Amino acid sequence: MTKITANLAKYQSLLALATMILVLSLLSDKFLTVNNGWNVMRQISVNVIISAGMTLVILTGGIDLSVGSILALAGAVAAGLLKNGVALESVDLFIGFTVLGAVLAAALVGAALGFFNGIVITRFKVPPFVATLAMLTMARGLTMLWSGGFPITGLGKTFAFWGTGWLFGIPMPVWISVSVVSILTILSRKTKIGRYIYAIGGNERASQLSGLNVQKIKIFVYTCAGLLAAIGGILVTARLDSAQPNAGMGYELDSIAAVVIGGTSLAGGRGSIPGTVLGALIIGVLNNGLVLLNVSPFWQQVIKGLVILLAVIIDRASAKNKR
Repeated sequence: MTKITANLAKYQSLLALATMILVLSLLSDKFLTVNNGWNVMRQISVNVIISAGMTLVILTGGIDLSVGSILALAGAVAAGLLKNGVALESVDLFIGFTVLGAVLAAALVGAALGFFNGIVITRFKVPPFVATLAMLTMARGLTMLWSGGFPITGLGKTFAFWGTGWLFGIPMPVWISVSVVSILTILSRKTKIGRYIYAIGGNERASQLSGLNVQKIKIFVYTCAGLLAAIGGILVTARLDSAQPNAGMGYELDSIAAVVIGGTSLAGGRGSIPGTVLGALIIGVLNNGLVLLNVSPFWQQVIKGLVILLAVIIDRASAKNKR
């Protein structure tokens, strides 16, 4: 009986996803179609990318509430540089940007803000919740200043391809999310820094005493989270052909939800990137199914909140049983 219970706990997310797919396929004839399948995959791609970075942060016992705002700022930076460039009137110089240049600049902005989060948390001993909450506000304000509070549109087909294009019959956002997941899965499972991340989440004090540079590793994971939020922002902007100043609102909650539903402990030290992908799939399938069933958006929020709460309760119960 104990073995059966253990197996159910191990595969609970997969069982939940399978049950959800079965129920929704019975309730809606539009759910199990190829077009809807690709639609779900496109919709969850950005959340998968952001949540992969969030997983590294939470594995160390931290949290990052700023990813949605960093996403918006990075998208606005890419759009603004691509469309308007940078004019230095004092020296009568104009710098134009290609698509690649704008994308790299936006990615650098995201990584820099994540790096700043890591510095504030490690060097100034500010709790991650407070530090990233402050960054959430600052990055949102910077987005408004950069864009003037207005959308930046008309970014061209080449840029739009990254959000709406297809390659070998698969949407580009799916390719990018698969690449990110593959890299971070290898990093977390097959490298020393991956083992160090788990060790810090399991027992930070013991990790310090064993000689690990905890500060550098934490700075690394927050930088990764910022970079991946920026990549998500680029994809959102490319898909909409517009950088919206209020983009990314609530994305941090979906990201944390995907990580927790995927089995990563909020206490740190336990979880995986593939589990997070599964969590993002559950959220994506749930959102898609509720839309197909014409459930009120207000009830969608209630149901999603209950699912997150249930996942946290199960996580706590599992941790208690293991102790």
